[in-house]
Amino acid sequence: MATLPPNLNFAEAEEEICKNWKENNTFHTQSRLAEERGDKEYTFYDGPPFATGLPHYGHILAGTIKDTVTRYACLTGHRVSRRAGWDCHGLPVEYEIDQMLGIKHRDDVLAMGIDKYNDECRKIVTRYTKEWESTVTRLGRWIDFENDYKTMDVTFMESVWWVFGQLWEKNLVYLGCKVMPYSTKCATPLSNFEAGLNYKDVTDPAVVVSFPVTTAGQFEGTSLLAWTTTPWTLPSNLALCVNEGMEYVLIEDLTSDKEEKPKYIILKARMVQLFPQMASKKFKGPAEGKLYKTISTMNGKDLVGLSYTPIFDFFKEHAGAANFWTVVADNYVSSEGGTGIVHQAPAFGEDDYRVCMSNGIIDKDMDIPCPVDPSGLFTKEVPICEGVHVKEADPQLIAALKSSGRMVQKSSIVHSYPYCWRSDTPLIYRTIPSWFINVESIRDRILENNETTRWVPDAVKTGRMRGWLQDARDWAVSRNRFWGTPIPIWHNEETKEFICISSREQLAELAGVSVDSISDLHREFMDKITIPSQKHPGTVLTRVDEVFDCWFESGSMPYAQRHYPFEGKEDFDDQFPADFIAEGLDQTRGWFYTLQVLATALFDKPAFKNLIVNGLVLAADGKKMSKRLKNYPDPKLVIGKYGADALRMYLINSPVVRAESLKFQESGVLGVVKEVFLPWYNAFRFFLQNVNRNDDNSFVPDLKKVTASTNPTDIWIQALTQDLIKYVHEEMEAYRLYTVMPALVSYINQLTNWYVRLNRDRLKGTDSDATPEDTDLALQVLYNVLLDVTLMMAPFTPFLTDFFYQHLRKLQPSYADRGDGGGTSNPVMPGKSDSVHFLRLPVYDPSRLNDAAVQGMSALQSIVELARVCREKRNISLRTPIKSLTVILRNPSPELLEQLNGPLRGYILSEMNAWDLKIVSKEEEKDWVKLSLLPNLKVLGKKLGKKMGSVKKHIVSMTHEDAVKAMEAGEIVIGDVTLECKTDILSKLSFCREGDMWESGQSDAGDTVVAIDCTQDKAILDAGKAREFISYVQQLRKGAGLIITDAIEVFYHEEDGVNSTESAIAGNVDLILGKLKVTPLPKRFMAPWSVVFDKGEFEVGGSKVEIIISRPAVVVKDGLSDQLANLLSTLDISAVGVNETVNAVIDGEKISVTEGVDFWTSAAGMVKTTGALEWIS
Repeated sequence: MATLPPNLNFAEAEEEICKNWKENNTFHTQSRLAEERGDKEYTFYDGPPFATGLPHYGHILAGTIKDTVTRYACLTGHRVSRRAGWDCHGLPVEYEIDQMLGIKHRDDVLAMGIDKYNDECRKIVTRYTKEWESTVTRLGRWIDFENDYKTMDVTFMESVWWVFGQLWEKNLVYLGCKVMPYSTKCATPLSNFEAGLNYKDVTDPAVVVSFPVTTAGQFEGTSLLAWTTTPWTLPSNLALCVNEGMEYVLIEDLTSDKEEKPKYIILKARMVQLFPQMASKKFKGPAEGKLYKTISTMNGKDLVGLSYTPIFDFFKEHAGAANFWTVVADNYVSSEGGTGIVHQAPAFGEDDYRVCMSNGIIDKDMDIPCPVDPSGLFTKEVPICEGVHVKEADPQLIAALKSSGRMVQKSSIVHSYPYCWRSDTPLIYRTIPSWFINVESIRDRILENNETTRWVPDAVKTGRMRGWLQDARDWAVSRNRFWGTPIPIWHNEETKEFICISSREQLAELAGVSVDSISDLHREFMDKITIPSQKHPGTVLTRVDEVFDCWFESGSMPYAQRHYPFEGKEDFDDQFPADFIAEGLDQTRGWFYTLQVLATALFDKPAFKNLIVNGLVLAADGKKMSKRLKNYPDPKLVIGKYGADALRMYLINSPVVRAESLKFQESGVLGVVKEVFLPWYNAFRFFLQNVNRNDDNSFVPDLKKVTASTNPTDIWIQALTQDLIKYVHEEMEAYRLYTVMPALVSYINQLTNWYVRLNRDRLKGTDSDATPEDTDLALQVLYNVLLDVTLMMAPFTPFLTDFFYQHLRKLQPSYADRGDGGGTSNPVMPGKSDSVHFLRLPVYDPSRLNDAAVQGMSALQSIVELARVCREKRNISLRTPIKSLTVILRNPSPELLEQLNGPLRGYILSEMNAWDLKIVSKEEEKDWVKLSLLPNLKVLGKKLGKKMGSVKKHIVSMTHEDAVKAMEAGEIVIGDVTLECKTDILSKLSFCREGDMWESGQSDAGDTVVAIDCTQDKAILDAGKAREFISYVQQLRKGAGLIITDAIEVFYHEEDGVNSTESAIAGNVDLILGKLKVTPLPKRFMAPWSVVFDKGEFEVGGSKVEIIISRPAVVVKDGLSDQLANLLSTLDISAVGVNETVNAVIDGEKISVTEGVDFWTSAAGMVKTTGALEWIS
């Protein structure tokens, strides 16, 4: 098998895998194999993005979630159709064209020609599809771009017609005139949910305006006060609205500088609006007498019917003017803000329109005063602002109010205001005729259907979505635009005849044209087709002007992408609703909503079963990512630097997959590489190195060996793996990605930092207690769990797992011979699996669980980590042994004690480099620790009240023995107070021995105490030096590119007069030989012709030592001639046997020399034979 480099460039490795996937058509092969195998269909809908811009982190996040879930589905025996789609119509496209062509008004498009305009739109809708495909593919997302759909395809548009036709037949469509959110920049109405997509905090003017009463009587000479934040709507004022049940006051304003103090009518509870100083905490009641004088009080109903002088007289000649400028009443007027009197401009306010209509100010046949054109500019009806945009006209109108004396107060307000989600310009509300879907009539069913779906996180469903659906309004689906699916209604304005078309065939039949001639359904073609009326012979029906809201199209995608019901009807019926969808939180009022509305309207079903909602990816500073500000790293650069898997894992393992925001940090992606990928890769490489030690390819995965192992760490890692498998399956079935990723990361940490580290020597075959069979067993176990974790990680990190699998599969026997996948505990697909993504994920095997092994390893880890802290406190290196390690456990089970004193004992001693381990018995416990008890204040605080002090004093003063008895009894009785130990008492063990020789530590839970003996003598210090020496030799060996099986000789040289290193080596020669497979010797024994691999100067125990590693070389005894010595130095030592005689001819003389007498094949052999060093025998 090929060896792996010490350092892997993950991004470059991914590029190679990407290339292989493309060359081998791996994605489509997976789909084909699933089809051939008859896997169960898993339906996934991919919300179509616009390809008019490049993919950003939001797209990358959503794509990663989708890819992870659908990969998991494939790896658990499902067939998943993953078809790419593109949103092509609507404002995003038109807005770009308008900017590009300088189009400012609707008339500009009509002058240009709809056909030419739409041609321009068509050119850009797929502008970035190649870039999208490249980025998405590089991210490792498998999605079918070859079989993509576009919302501008004739098949898609025809299905949209069918959807609308079904709603028409169910009487869910009507033409109405309502006040709608309106984008003046795009010159089109928006739906209510679109208006909710882009709110911003803005500062607007807030004015209080006077409306002099003209009705004779008690209110003559007074003025009604109204407050508004939209001065631009005042020219269209037709009425004032009060609340009948609220109390109003007529006051005289004493703060006015006019000789005759003005008299105002205002809501009593809102006097603070006129006199803001009243809101101050320092304001005293008597001070009111300096602000105003109350003349009278009245109810709102007393004001109804009063007439007043309009601010502007622009509409005094209007046909309905006789009913204008009157006070009406409605309960929507509240005391929460303003003056309690609301100015009504029915053309620009939803409540205004409703109130004025119900009170007879306007009627449905009236041409309501609306002096604003489609682009938001005032018309000539308001001459003082003609041609000015409404949001820019406020200063002029405010100046007019001041000059007319109608301005009472001017201030400003910061409030949340809707902006156009496409053009990012302020919306206005205005009356406009639109085609509506009657959502309100099916609202309860939408709610009920949505309740049957799973949302992750659920809080989005029960909070934001449920609230939105409960208040859902009728949906305006028509747009006064050009590039979109035309609304398929043909009508005659005079006869009021309407026909809704549901298919090309129906249109062809009614219009008398061939179906083939209807190959494009866009406006430039549909607007030319007329339908002869069958009800009114001689009249003709033409298509209405509007096109569909693009959200109607995306909401129709489950049907339109399949050209339903014109094709694949049976397949669709079997696969609807979708098993899974995923998008961002912003789609709650967007795609998620439209999907549910249309699915309920069509089939009385939800559109999907499971949904993952992701949050927003923000810049590192918490602000929105901005191309202009360049406050985030380019995704391509991040992928090129760290790899796609690292980015995927960073995103999936973050709060953003539970609908929270993520402040994107490039360092987080790097963290995945350093903390997860590198340890995982190093463990994998370590496994391959040790499998490759034997050139005979003798390693054959054998699951029976693995499950039969009695090694406690083998049993533990298998149990941990099964726990992981069970957990991942449970959580993925619940679509909780945010819980799965932490579990996988934790497992990789346990595998690499504990199992591999604890068994390092055993896996290498350098453990003095390990037999070849035990080494093979350790490799078998490591192979098995590496394969399982590779499979479990495959949906999340598709590149790295396939990279690992390509090496692992080379160890597997032929799949024709093995049905278990070559050692993994689960079956694979029939035939040879060329990719990890063709396999099945492991199935949970409860027979491999072992609670005792898990408990034992948990205790081992706690002991080791506490002992490490103790070493750090005393600055004792891990290479320096400690004499003893003492452990005190609170109520350990007999099984745990048996493990710690038995099979785990050696691991603890080795890991902590301790010479002795003592697990303190219960009888000896009091000599080492004190059990302290404390009252659980959170529980007992309210329960005991004043008794807490005396109870606490009694508890904390208990002796160790009394505390032990109390905990064993389970309760403590103090007078008339009985405390349950499990809930009312907190316990903690603390070390109680004194003396500098001890360093101790205890667990956070207070149930484990560890103490180390810090005494150091020469033997301990020498052992520490020996370990340092071993470490430096291994560094040199690694630097020279050597592995443990490569033969070397090791030499060292100390400063003159110093022999501490030799003493340390001599005292620990067995340890060194076991680790290095060679005995280090002083440099004086090194042959002059030795080939040096590497050398260096190191500090060992405070002394400078030169260490040399070299190729084994012949050593000759003193006295041999130089010629003979040079000849012997050229011998192939691997071919020279022990005590073998070598014959040579030197200057004509035949000479015989014997190995082991005259020369040796290693310096160690010579030293051993001659007794040159007394510590080598």
